[in-house]
Amino acid sequence: MATSGSSSFDLNIDDIINEAFERCGQRAMSGYDLKTARRSLNLLFSDWGNRGVHLWKVSLNEVALVSGTAQYAVNESVSDVLEAYISTTAAASDNANTQDVSLTKIDRSAYAALPNKLATGQPSQYFVDRQTTPQIFLYQAPDASTFTTLKFYTINRIQDATEYNGQQADVVYRFLPCMCAGLAYYLSMKKAPDRIQPMKIIYEDEMKRALEEDGQRTSLYISPQSYFPNVS
Repeated sequence: MATSGSSSFDLNIDDIINEAFERCGQRAMSGYDLKTARRSLNLLFSDWGNRGVHLWKVSLNEVALVSGTAQYAVNESVSDVLEAYISTTAAASDNANTQDVSLTKIDRSAYAALPNKLATGQPSQYFVDRQTTPQIFLYQAPDASTFTTLKFYTINRIQDATEYNGQQADVVYRFLPCMCAGLAYYLSMKKAPDRIQPMKIIYEDEMKRALEEDGQRTSLYISPQSYFPNVS
């Protein structure tokens, strides 16, 4: 039996828009139809930023530590910093002697309570200030003597849908069904109000299934906490 030999599920922005309009019982006929669909698609992507961590948008970043400097800027396309650690080498020069030390993430209140934020030493904690351009604050401020590099995993924003004529969506194949369903739901608010409720149900079902699949298959170990109240 002959097969395509491909597993990319190649759907570009034009295909997604046409599929969404067809689900609304319409066709994209004008330039404005394409413009309003693209706007809705970008709003959909923005909403996905509130729906949890998307593994295909997680990346490892690094910056060189500067002695006495506690604050480090993160790329503005980053939504949040998930994990961070300090390392004795940069990624390009990692070797068998590289040492990494994990950092503990703290919130704003815990960071604000630290008495001397610029005390130097080996960092053990970090706080992420989620502004338009996120900032990482380390505590203690590094002395950069042994550990020279800050490495951190970020969750990045999904790239905009800006053009047509073959542009691909910045979405993995697992999320293509819910992307089509989500755009159809958003378009139904403007083009087919009678279909809003069924479109919403389909979209939420597709999104739930995609988010459940977009996880890491790891073992979970749960152990009871031992408590001996009469032991001093």
